[in-house]
Amino acid sequence: MTAAAPALGWLGIVRLGLVQTALGAIVVLTTSTMNRVMVVELALPAMLPGALVGLHYAIQLLRPRLGYGSDVGGRRTPWIVGGMAVLAAGGVLAALATAWMTTQRSAGVALAVAAFCLIGVGVGSAGTSLLVLLAKRTAPQRRPAAATIVWIMMIAGFAVTAGVAGHFLDPYTPARLVGVTAGVAAVALVMTLLAVAGVEGAAVPGPTQASRPPAFRQAFRQVWDEPQARRFTVFVFVSMLAYSAQDLILEPFAGTVFGFSPGESTRLSGVQHGGVLVGMVLVALVGRVPALRRFAAIHYWTIGGCVASALALAGLAAAAAVGPAWPLRATVFLLGATNGAFAVAAIGSMMLLADQGTQSREGVRMGLWGAAQAIAFGVGGFLGTAAIDTARALLGAPAAAYGTVFAAEAALFMVSAVLAARVGKAREAGTDARIGRSDALAPS
Repeated sequence: MTAAAPALGWLGIVRLGLVQTALGAIVVLTTSTMNRVMVVELALPAMLPGALVGLHYAIQLLRPRLGYGSDVGGRRTPWIVGGMAVLAAGGVLAALATAWMTTQRSAGVALAVAAFCLIGVGVGSAGTSLLVLLAKRTAPQRRPAAATIVWIMMIAGFAVTAGVAGHFLDPYTPARLVGVTAGVAAVALVMTLLAVAGVEGAAVPGPTQASRPPAFRQAFRQVWDEPQARRFTVFVFVSMLAYSAQDLILEPFAGTVFGFSPGESTRLSGVQHGGVLVGMVLVALVGRVPALRRFAAIHYWTIGGCVASALALAGLAAAAAVGPAWPLRATVFLLGATNGAFAVAAIGSMMLLADQGTQSREGVRMGLWGAAQAIAFGVGGFLGTAAIDTARALLGAPAAAYGTVFAAEAALFMVSAVLAARVGKAREAGTDARIGRSDALAPS
């Protein structure tokens, strides 16, 4: 806890949301733009950037431990600022590594491995500590809205950076990639410092500091033994696996099948993230309209978002078969919007569930769900890229390979919809009565 720490107002929530904006600005360059450069410009196997991004997600298995340290230490700001500094350094090193691969492939790959390890540590530290601070400092009735605001601001960081960076990257050169990444990293770090300054206050002894806190292993087991936390962890993993599987193949798909340049495919990523933003805002607006409030329950949006995302991915599979005549940008925007509606519902649930269970375990609980999400993203990204390489080897034609993989991802989203329906049914049966009574996305 912090000295004189009243619940955050809307301005405080927005300020912390700027940290997510800064985080998203760096991440989108490392997971989208550099991925495309490796696959298209450098003609490397799609599995390489998939493995690198998977590595940075694997490193985020440290999230529960980072959350535990945040619970015990009493201060979140150093974890946020320190994590962002590590993330910024990792992003710049990743750009240098990508440029180095042009002339020294093995050395560049080795540097990229180190860079993506730093990116994983930075995202895990800054992201987990930020969500812990939000969960502990935001009034319960404002948590769904706070989750929406912060997540939207992260997606805004994706969209704005993708658009601006795409403009400055054309015509592409390795030096431009390094320069643009360094500029984005510097702005992100300064933004983080300004956003967190004075928000948290001074640390004072809290419940876990007055006596010797339990060891991390004991604290983790306490959380895992909670049926609600364990069930939600499984749902987060499966749904985020479906959510993430297309991330690393969309830009290479646009470049290979539709002939997009690096700048054009980066701007296409901006279109997708813009759609995510629209989907999230739509969910929030529905929750604010009294006549529509009965449709604002989290499980409705998770189920509907999964089904709609499956339809959008089926559209991408059709785009692979039809070719340049297909309205690719509109389809990508639709995919983003449906993904956004699903994501904000999942994050809203996460914020509502953070303090339900063993006291003073918000950090471990949030870290557990963050780790499940990170594992799903890492596995999903790698499986997506590996599936493309395998399908191309078996089918020969790139368009057929991409269409097959997009269709498989649509099927995975339908599986997620079934799982979401079962979670919702369990809530209606009373197994999650408390959260079931509070799952409207808009604050009351």
